[in-house]
Amino acid sequence: ENSVLDLWSIFDFLMPGYLGSAADFRERYELPIVREKAGSSRARLARRVRPFILRRLKREVAKDLPDKLEQVSFCDLTEPQRVVYRQVLESSRREVLQAVEAQGVQKSRMIILTSLLRLRQICCDLRLLRLENIDPETSSGKLDLFRELLEEVIDGGHRVLVFSQFTRMLGIIREHLTTESIEFSYLDGATLNRAEVVSRFQANPSIPVFLISLKAGGVGLNLTGADTVIHFDPWWNPAVEDQATDRAHRIGQVRTVTSYKLIARGTVEEKILSLQNRKREALNAVLPDEESLANDVSLEEIQDLLA
Repeated sequence: ENSVLDLWSIFDFLMPGYLGSAADFRERYELPIVREKAGSSRARLARRVRPFILRRLKREVAKDLPDKLEQVSFCDLTEPQRVVYRQVLESSRREVLQAVEAQGVQKSRMIILTSLLRLRQICCDLRLLRLENIDPETSSGKLDLFRELLEEVIDGGHRVLVFSQFTRMLGIIREHLTTESIEFSYLDGATLNRAEVVSRFQANPSIPVFLISLKAGGVGLNLTGADTVIHFDPWWNPAVEDQATDRAHRIGQVRTVTSYKLIARGTVEEKILSLQNRKREALNAVLPDEESLANDVSLEEIQDLLA
């Protein structure tokens, strides 16, 4: 789930020595695959592991499932967002590069992730930073896009799952739905009666919106009552988003499922998408799986994210 080295760990448990030592594996396979995009290393590792892997894809098992459409919807930051983003980007760049120079990439991991987290929060809504004197009318260009998209979805007779990793962002959306008298269901890590909340949404077509924390509701739920999914903010690992979308795209679904990913143009979100795609291609050459950006990112890639 986190890196190519996870594959070595699994095989070392099942077949000790088959892929050599961890250090040898990292030198022969992981570094060339992830950092250098070496095709020969990917092909060599794929030949070694594929005879021992049995995997059934959903499209092979549930052949009657309707189509799943995916779309990236871009928005612009508001002017206040743009000002704060630029300030935080400059300070984060200095802080991260100083930390990396002093103690290396690995020991600077938390500083890197915290800096990227702040930038991603700004892309969602300035209110996530808990700044003072923030005008809700200009705090989020993405929220404006979401409102327009949500209106189109509901007017079209669709029901939608809205995912975000930020529960405070879900709270802001919740306030908007309440103001507009739009019925909704809500689920996050603090929800105790999960089954009841899910059953209420599934059984009641008059509820058009289900707000869900990505980590709390990304797996294990059957929500075929919805046929539209909106990912308000991108997560590091695309597989997590795919699993969340598949809460609606699963056995029992009879309508085409449309998934929207909202991305702030010209920000770290757009660069994360590009970086994810490059890493997805590298790992998919060995296994049809995903790699977590957060656990394996080079100094050059960090510099690009904060450029």
